[in-house]
Amino acid sequence: MPYADVSGQRLYYEDTGGSGSTIVFSHAMLLDRTMFAPQVAAFRDRFRCIVWDERGHGKTAADTEPGYSYSDSARDLSGLLSLLNIDSAILVGASKGARLGMMCALAHPERVRALVLIGSHAGVPDPGTVAGYRELLGRWIRGRLPDTVATKMEHIVFGPDWPGALAWKEKWRAMTISNLLSAVDASVRRDDLRDKISSIEVPTLVIHGDADATVPLIEAQAVKEAIPNAELVVVAGGHAVNMTNPDPVNAALRDFFARHRLDSRPSNP
Repeated sequence: MPYADVSGQRLYYEDTGGSGSTIVFSHAMLLDRTMFAPQVAAFRDRFRCIVWDERGHGKTAADTEPGYSYSDSARDLSGLLSLLNIDSAILVGASKGARLGMMCALAHPERVRALVLIGSHAGVPDPGTVAGYRELLGRWIRGRLPDTVATKMEHIVFGPDWPGALAWKEKWRAMTISNLLSAVDASVRRDDLRDKISSIEVPTLVIHGDADATVPLIEAQAVKEAIPNAELVVVAGGHAVNMTNPDPVNAALRDFFARHRLDSRPSNP
């Protein structure tokens, strides 16, 4: 099984291999590597595509999780690049994964060729949002994800009536309380990046769903304005728009990669 021993963690990952430029995909909170299946299918013929499960998620998750920060997860991402001997990669991330990409670009700019930020934000949650998280989490735990909470989560992440939501509800029900609490706690305690990301210099594409119920479009616009020369593409859909409406997302990626000549491996200096 493809596990990487990084930072005291056993991280599950999948690697398509190949000689093309490397894309590393980092998933959103409460999702896993499979959220990028539409992108891996679209780009694996020309790129080396790597997906991984972050701490407390997917096949990386253990029965108990002692807690972690987004800084820990960003170090995991950098450590995975090192372990796989990847000098630099295109980092594609969704929500939390987008934040990990920005954090990696800030800490290790030489390792990042470009960034793609889906459903992204750089700030911290306001007290009202935190209270909402806590209330929803309490209902989830007390009722073992009752249908009302599952439907609420579906609308937050995917929007209403997406056919693939049922499978994710089953995954959410299988999460341990420990992993669930750690994931939400890490999100609540995330660092404010708004005054830092202006130093990111790599090509950056911001993609956002026009009906995102988790991150308002204004936050994605702020990320676009803060990162020099970043581009913004708004696509019809919710927070996980790369899953629910992959065709325009993949088209935006394809155009971005071509214009910045990212589909060829970087030349040695």
